[in-house]
Amino acid sequence: MHILTGQHLGTRPPKVAGITALGKADHSLCMLAFTTVGSTKFDALVQAVLSKPVLTALRLQGYTTLVVQSGNSVVDAGASTTTNAEDMTKVQKDGVEIEIWKFKPSLETEYDRADLVISHAGSGTILEVLRLGKWLIVVPNPTLLDNHQEDLASSLNTLGHLKACTVDDLPQTIEDFDPSAIEPFPPFDGGKFSRLLEEEMGFL
Repeated sequence: MHILTGQHLGTRPPKVAGITALGKADHSLCMLAFTTVGSTKFDALVQAVLSKPVLTALRLQGYTTLVVQSGNSVVDAGASTTTNAEDMTKVQKDGVEIEIWKFKPSLETEYDRADLVISHAGSGTILEVLRLGKWLIVVPNPTLLDNHQEDLASSLNTLGHLKACTVDDLPQTIEDFDPSAIEPFPPFDGGKFSRLLEEEMGFL
């Protein structure tokens, strides 16, 4: 098991070549994971991140807070939840403090706060998170008819910029996640990126 390292809420280690510099394991860190499904409906991913296997894996990796942007997904956070005037639900499960929002005013703010992002496979979300130098696990939605999202996630996984997995494999992917194996995402160049996708995916 690899314990993720980093600093919480804007005090992360310095970034090198567009990605967070990785330090040694520190069990005292209180880290934050952010899950987003954008404006889509991805019930399976939302329920997975609220499940005991995923929460246990996150806690063992040093995460004490999970923020979930659920979009139009069905949410079952369990008992003992509280909802405030901003329609944010809070619950504590399996040692993790959880905040659940249907939509957030600014996802970039949450990306900036997060040590790890667990995301659907929307290309805009993937590129924004990688350009911020964040650790990223992508879970494609198998119910979508267009498999280009899955192709993109798989290609970037092969290149080492992120980890892609299925909903069922998410707990193990979190447990096995090794930041030192992540390749820094290069400065964005639209032309180069298009050629890269054409080589890796063959559909651009």
